[in-house]
Amino acid sequence: MAPMLRLYNTLTREKAPFAPIDPTHVRMYACGPTVYDAAHIGNARPIIVFDLLFRLLRHLYGEAHVTYARNVTDVDDKINARAAERGITIRDLTDGTLAAFHGDIRDLGVLMAEDVNVAGERPRFVEPRATDHIYEMHAIIDGLVTAGHAYVAEGHVLFDVPSTPDYGALSKRPLDEMEAGARVEVAPYKRSPLDFVLWKPSKPGEPSWPSPAGIAEPGRPGWHIECSAMSWKHLGRTFDIHAGGIDLIFPHHENEVAQSRCCFGTDVMANVWLHNGFLQVEGQKMSKSLGNFITLREVLKDWPGEVVRLAMLKTHYRQPIDWTVRGLEEAARMIDRWYDIVGDVAAGSEAPAAVVEPLLDDLNTAATLAELHRLEDPASLKAGAGLLGLLGRTKSARDDSAIAAAGVDVAAVEAAIEARRAARAAKDWPASDRARDALAAMGVAVKDNKDGTTTWSVVP
Repeated sequence: MAPMLRLYNTLTREKAPFAPIDPTHVRMYACGPTVYDAAHIGNARPIIVFDLLFRLLRHLYGEAHVTYARNVTDVDDKINARAAERGITIRDLTDGTLAAFHGDIRDLGVLMAEDVNVAGERPRFVEPRATDHIYEMHAIIDGLVTAGHAYVAEGHVLFDVPSTPDYGALSKRPLDEMEAGARVEVAPYKRSPLDFVLWKPSKPGEPSWPSPAGIAEPGRPGWHIECSAMSWKHLGRTFDIHAGGIDLIFPHHENEVAQSRCCFGTDVMANVWLHNGFLQVEGQKMSKSLGNFITLREVLKDWPGEVVRLAMLKTHYRQPIDWTVRGLEEAARMIDRWYDIVGDVAAGSEAPAAVVEPLLDDLNTAATLAELHRLEDPASLKAGAGLLGLLGRTKSARDDSAIAAAGVDVAAVEAAIEARRAARAAKDWPASDRARDALAAMGVAVKDNKDGTTTWSVVP
């Protein structure tokens, strides 16, 4: 029997024991990227956090018994505008942006399909694209219209919010506040200000598909319908966990709940709703106008992916995170210390219970990291950090990679270290200082060990 995992559920605003619908098939969904531009550092937070949850669920229930679906939005107003701006097709834009996104998150140690899926077995990770699920969207929309929860108006299909009595149960927003937010999409064909678009006409040059609900003209889906369609196809009408950023609670997730429940006649869409907190940069909201908008690729040019990952995990996922250079420097020092301990020990042992236990308390990563700091046994530290997606390489492989990336002349470094050693033996301190300065100029830091040896590493 798996140890008891407790998660904070946005739906109930309580932390409670996690009880999967089927312990032999735990199912989890997370809202993924909208692939119109390079991912920014804020986009990386849910990717890392919910990758950690995926790893923990696999640890608790078995690798073959957890399915994780993380969607890709590849039809959207921003996508249409960006493709037109660049003079390329929408598919070329989304394919290229998705490939770049995959490259970035692989550097962060995020598990991908090729890491976890086994030929001939049920997929353990799927990354559905919205445009591959038009059939499922049609089925849900037609079902909602037939049941009286949606209506056709001027080529649109809209969800009739007043037809569901407990709309707002997820976000806990007052009706007048939700109506005020909905008025940004005021349209004369809406019956209620809260009604939202399930399907709409396509403008010239935009992607289009045959429309549902008897509409003659082709069109395209609204944003909210896609996640209901993709989660239904890959996880079923109800599933265990739905995750995403806190900014998605309203209206996106609220609307998902309404349309899925009304279509399938279920009490819930997902039993547990998890949301990660916002990210700011050096104490300020990240924005292009403030000049502090940082893409993930920019960060990864200067910092190793596992340093970025650790910097994210130091803050509890539900709390706001302040992204700072100081935080990255602290994470880099932690990673360096751990690699010095684990050296080239092979992975394979079980993560220590002391490391796992805090994660069972709503992913308490701060307490888990404190436990990792107490470990001095290389194999235990390697296994414990591995559960968090860290220390995935040997120290030698990591150092070799850093050396290659930095273009360091290894022979010159070794010669400077030998010159420094000889100068120190002769008590020629000026010569020793010159050798150290030469090493620093090459981007290398040296460390004198207790056993009399000297090791070196590339400065991040």
